Amino acid sequence: MDAQKPLIIAGPCSVESREQLRTVVSALVPMPQVSMVRCGVWKPRTRPGGFEGLGEKALGWIADLSQELKNEGCRSLPFACEVATPQHVEQVMRYGLKAVWIGARTTANPFMVQELTESLRGTDLTVLVKNAPSPDVRLWMGAIERCWQVGLTDVMAVHRGFDVLKNGGYRNHPLWEVPIELRRTMPEVPIVTDPSHIAGRRELLQEVSQWALDLGFDGLMVEVHPCPEEALTDCRQQITPSGLQELLDRLVLRQTDSNVADRELRLLRSQIDRIDDQLLRLLASRLEVSGEIARVKAQSNLAVFQPKRWDSLLQQRLSTAEELHLEPEFVKGIFEKIHAESVRVQQERLSGGEVSADSLDRTDKIT
Repeated sequence: MDAQKPLIIAGPCSVESREQLRTVVSALVPMPQVSMVRCGVWKPRTRPGGFEGLGEKALGWIADLSQELKNEGCRSLPFACEVATPQHVEQVMRYGLKAVWIGARTTANPFMVQELTESLRGTDLTVLVKNAPSPDVRLWMGAIERCWQVGLTDVMAVHRGFDVLKNGGYRNHPLWEVPIELRRTMPEVPIVTDPSHIAGRRELLQEVSQWALDLGFDGLMVEVHPCPEEALTDCRQQITPSGLQELLDRLVLRQTDSNVADRELRLLRSQIDRIDDQLLRLLASRLEVSGEIARVKAQSNLAVFQPKRWDSLLQQRLSTAEELHLEPEFVKGIFEKIHAESVRVQQERLSGGEVSADSLDRTDKIT
């Protein structure tokens, strides 16, 4: 994909009426940036009672509208909708849609993915695979690999954020490190970010969209509705067609690779490499000290985990981080992982016999 022309997929969260669909699509067709129309036909809801889509009726409207636009000489845009069962795939093929996406809940279940991809075998559909709700890159990769196994060649990943306890103000936390890992391990797979489902609020769409493009991802999937406040699903995160045009106009497109700054980048990256090497050596030294601490604790019959010491250490590190203008949550996350590894090393030293058993009081259990 061209970094200067990212893939833009836009359209309503749910097809609600023939008129709503035509209004949105008629506004998207003149936008040269838009390459595909998304439209929810079947809507899996977390709890029963909500609007669950119009199913085959909506597919009929999509097919009619495609033909109308063709008769009017308008630019042809492919339509995409979510599929979750082989019956969905059969109906999509019958009505001539060109693309489908596998939803987050489906991706989380390899049995469902296998059944769905088998029903897609032999088709020439574009298949977009959303990440599972949990931040497990292996599930995401597995769903993509299952698409490849049945011969699907036009496969993309959709980054829609993750359901985590601390969502940072998002509907679904972006956890950018997960799609970055997917890009590292599957560089051939285009990644499209869904800022609507990540943000959950119109006010955050521009920020999330720009971050995605700054990371070199290949496109965006944005929910568009003629009157978002009246939408039957996800009303807070949808925007009007004019709002989409404004968002696209404000995006800054960056080169993913360039010879212009190559020499300077090489110098700076060599500095990063040296610093990383120093960090790894310091971590190794720290863990060696942790092993010595295990010996002293064993001799004194002390528990491995010392809550007061850990709390004091963490507060001191966060105070230093603040002085150095480092993000507290970033530093906290690092030291939580370091502490967890330190505890593991100490427990391993004790259980592995590297600390003399004679120094332990066998009537007490070190935890």
